[in-house]
Amino acid sequence: MAKRLFLVLGVMAVLLTALGFIKFKQFETAVQAAAFQPPPEAVTTVVVQREQWPSTMSVIGTMEAVHGVTISADLPGTVARIDFDSGKTVQAGDVLVELDTRQERAQLASLEAQRDLAKINFDRMQKLVNAGVISRMDFDQATAQQRSTEANVAETRATIERKTIRAPFTGILGIRKVNLGQYLSAGSGIVSLQSLNPIYVNVGVPQQAAGQVPVGSKLRITTENVAGRVFTGSVTAIDSVIDEGTRNVQVQATLSNPGGELRPGMFVQVEVALGASRPVISLPASAISYAPYGDSVYVVTDLKDAKGNSYRGVRQQFVKVERSRGDQVGIGSGLNPGDEVVSSGVFKLRNGAAVQVNNKVQPENNPAPKPEDS
Repeated sequence: MAKRLFLVLGVMAVLLTALGFIKFKQFETAVQAAAFQPPPEAVTTVVVQREQWPSTMSVIGTMEAVHGVTISADLPGTVARIDFDSGKTVQAGDVLVELDTRQERAQLASLEAQRDLAKINFDRMQKLVNAGVISRMDFDQATAQQRSTEANVAETRATIERKTIRAPFTGILGIRKVNLGQYLSAGSGIVSLQSLNPIYVNVGVPQQAAGQVPVGSKLRITTENVAGRVFTGSVTAIDSVIDEGTRNVQVQATLSNPGGELRPGMFVQVEVALGASRPVISLPASAISYAPYGDSVYVVTDLKDAKGNSYRGVRQQFVKVERSRGDQVGIGSGLNPGDEVVSSGVFKLRNGAAVQVNNKVQPENNPAPKPEDS
């Protein structure tokens, strides 16, 4: 009995010793893992400087013709003649379309004959009334008849003239919408006509910046459709109301467009001047870590680990991003001139991470980039 008891106690002692050894090894491994330092992350950096940036705002604008209409038929009729080609330039008063006026011209001939007869009767009545042969009432009736026939002739002539459709102003025609012999009802569209020089650009400016864009302010307009060209214009009108949906005020500028390169309806990039230039700290856009709780950058500095050893690491710094231009972002606050900021590789960093700077290849940092595919 005692021998069996000693055997059980011995087995238990061996098990407890083995379990303690295993736990010791696990604890030792955990301590080694906690003390492990990952290798430094390779990053590029830039030493920031304060620059003078022009106070501007970039918005999307829409081109609009100073004069732009869809020419339509004033009266119903059949197209008898077409005197224009699609896409051509026409002058004010040029004939575009003539409708069939044979019936109106026949009516005009009849009315002119009636007018001539009424004029003869009027002249005869005038002599008779002066001689006292007829009453004044008969003379008044002849006068009214003569005036009525003249009015009928003028009305028919106006109808014939209205069936000759002319260009109301100088401009460029669009694509023809009618064909010879086609019957047009009143209001049927014939062709669009746009005056392209000068031309308007309409932009929406946020209400907080509307006071900084008075009439006469200068704008710079660029578009991918006309690569390499910069158009300039001046603000000529500001809307009297603010859009309730966007809280923007509509601003209209006028600019020269001699070659007709800008067309109505075209989207363009508009740079609006907001006053004097302001000092900002410029950074490549790749240096900013955007987050819902705030935008930040990583500043490279000398740090110390848990054992007091110095190493090259990063400190997360929250910044206020004001605006951007090209590949650059302007920082209003949060950084000082001379700070070394990580310009690429921020996505893999954390506060206090060790870094290794390698500036052989730098990210784009051009205020006015020109992409090859633009």
